[in-house]
Amino acid sequence: MAVDSSSSAWSQRFEQGLHPAIERFNASIGFDIALLQQDLDGSVAHARMLGACGVIEPAEAEAIITGLETIRSEAAAGAFNPALADEDVHFAVERRLIALIGPVGKKLHTGRSRNDQVGTDVRLWLRAQIDAIDIDLLRFERALLDQAERHADTLIPGYTHLQRAQPLCLAHHLLAYIEMAERDRQRLADVRRRVNISPLGAAALAGTPVPIDRRMTAQELGFAQIYTNSLDAVSDRDFAVEFMAAASLVLVHLSRLSEEVILWASEEFGFVSLSDRCATGSSLMPQKKNPDVPELVRGKSGRVFGHLMGLLTMIKGLPLAYNKDFQEDKEALFDGVRTVRDCLEAMAILFEEGLEFRPQRLEAAACSDFSNATDVADYLVAKGVPFREAYQLVGGLVKTCLAEGVLLRDLPLARWQQLHPAIAADIAEAIAPRQVVAARRSEGGTGFEQVQQQLQQIRSRLGRAPQAT
Repeated sequence: MAVDSSSSAWSQRFEQGLHPAIERFNASIGFDIALLQQDLDGSVAHARMLGACGVIEPAEAEAIITGLETIRSEAAAGAFNPALADEDVHFAVERRLIALIGPVGKKLHTGRSRNDQVGTDVRLWLRAQIDAIDIDLLRFERALLDQAERHADTLIPGYTHLQRAQPLCLAHHLLAYIEMAERDRQRLADVRRRVNISPLGAAALAGTPVPIDRRMTAQELGFAQIYTNSLDAVSDRDFAVEFMAAASLVLVHLSRLSEEVILWASEEFGFVSLSDRCATGSSLMPQKKNPDVPELVRGKSGRVFGHLMGLLTMIKGLPLAYNKDFQEDKEALFDGVRTVRDCLEAMAILFEEGLEFRPQRLEAAACSDFSNATDVADYLVAKGVPFREAYQLVGGLVKTCLAEGVLLRDLPLARWQQLHPAIAADIAEAIAPRQVVAARRSEGGTGFEQVQQQLQQIRSRLGRAPQAT
């Protein structure tokens, strides 16, 4: 059976149509329809350039652009519904264009290939998504900042190895995650620079003899520059891998915070209470309130990590130039972007209205351990005792206190002076948790004064006025 050249993307070299199962296997229209607006944008710019360069008549270019905008309107009205036979979004648009304006629509594809076309569409789409994720990250940071400002005077136990280490200012703890999010924004901005390069006009792999102006289309589409090598232009998916790596780090940070919230919400910690807006119950146990938001975020991180590995594996053995394997980048990117954005929104809502810190519980926890032991050693160092000697003395004292079931704060002055004669009555104040935190005055430390400086810096960076107290 001869192939109908009016309905197929292929030349008359082919005498038979695809096997139905292979047609389904080959088609990407089921997911790359998400690129419709970008495909229309790229095609409008390409048509305008073809007219400006004299490749087609100006009137033909206008007719094509009008047809493309008609398709855009049809899509907005829900009237553009490509079928499996359209194979992909690019052919679906071209087929509909020809149906709308006749044979002149066949001139749109002059000087380009679907290889550079899809590369253009994906970059346009991802560029916009990176901008949207940046806004999502800002919202998340501001939610953390609001909580930090409310708790600039609240204590929280600090941990290393998940063991009590030293008391902290709660705001300091939360601001650490803002710093992580800022690095995420910086990484994504850096990725965006390499996304923002136009492959349009590289054609299938070797460029085109058609006298096109690649810089004109790049400028119209907002690209900062063009690929300087046509082979690289159609085969580069580094930007997709880079994005997924940056997205993976966003999820790493969200997952780490999620793990902490899950612990904090447990009865054993009791550092936060969850609102009904961001928690669910058990179908069996009526007393349960489950931290679904952070648990889901922690779980969804694996999806994005998997997409990163999938993209790396997909491109690692591909020869130049374009290969059909590249079709696999889109579903990974679409799902990766959706997952990152959903998780950022959920975590922002969680910190905006889904949890409440319990300052009294936090303070009690920060005052009921040996996390002030280092401050005893520092006290002795200030009295002229070598640090390693002080360290050993305090270690022995902690061992004794554990055996006796008492805390350092419970020791009378006589016991302190048995440890070392340099210890005076001011030891009690020196190791009080609030003083321990306040004393951490080194730049970037958890001292209350330092935290106020950090808050001011972050307010300025995020464009926020201080919260009213």
